[in-house]
Amino acid sequence: MTANDMKLVVVGAAGRMGQALIRVIHETDGVTLHAAVQREGSPFIGKDAGELAGVGTLGVPVTADPLQAFLDAEGVLDFTTPATSVAFSILAAQARIVHVIGTTGCSIEDEEKFKAAGRHARLVKSGNMSLGVNLLGVLVAQAAKALPAAGWDIEILEMHHKHKVDAPSGTALLLGEAAARGRGIDLASQSVRVRDGHTGARPTGTIGFATLRGGSVVGDHSVVLAGEGELVTLSHSARDRSIFARGAVAAALWARDKKPGHYSMLDVLGLS
Repeated sequence: MTANDMKLVVVGAAGRMGQALIRVIHETDGVTLHAAVQREGSPFIGKDAGELAGVGTLGVPVTADPLQAFLDAEGVLDFTTPATSVAFSILAAQARIVHVIGTTGCSIEDEEKFKAAGRHARLVKSGNMSLGVNLLGVLVAQAAKALPAAGWDIEILEMHHKHKVDAPSGTALLLGEAAARGRGIDLASQSVRVRDGHTGARPTGTIGFATLRGGSVVGDHSVVLAGEGELVTLSHSARDRSIFARGAVAAALWARDKKPGHYSMLDVLGLS
């Protein structure tokens, strides 16, 4: 640790992503774990965050007090739940610090609250924090623009572990938005999320989603562009949660000297 290290708070510290974030902060130059937060009543309150994440004693006890945790912090890394992330965004705005949000399943109303928080915080939010997925999104937009809707159908297939609670995944929606952007259409009105029974023929120009759940799959995503007699498939497979954690830490460091605002990983990676 050096005096110039960026002081980061991990919220949801005892979860799988929280532990991955602690491990990545521990092994990354330029950042240090300032505080670790868990919800009130968690059995992990008071335990050492480093021991929880398997990196040894760090001298950072897990706390249930985010207000105290945010004091003197420079950034917050947040892969929790929509309601929790909204609450933390208000605190981050009050503290005028960086808030990196990898939470998925957020509503339109939640997104409006995040944008409001971005007036004072440096807020970076993405449905996926990995470099590979964000690059994939750029390629999907290019492919969707290049291949005419009249002859090419777009289907997005995703699979995650059995514990995931939202569907389609935030990454699938990120890719859907990229495809819609390439086509110049509105995803909300042009997406097909469920097919069951006698559905009739596939509507031209729509973007379809298929969701698979099972086992311990971290995240597999494919965008299939289906033409007459040919298929183009663009895909990404996540093998380890550390790819999201590394992206989140990179986003925090990128946003450290930026003006308050609402940013995405495409901004962080220079792909916007």
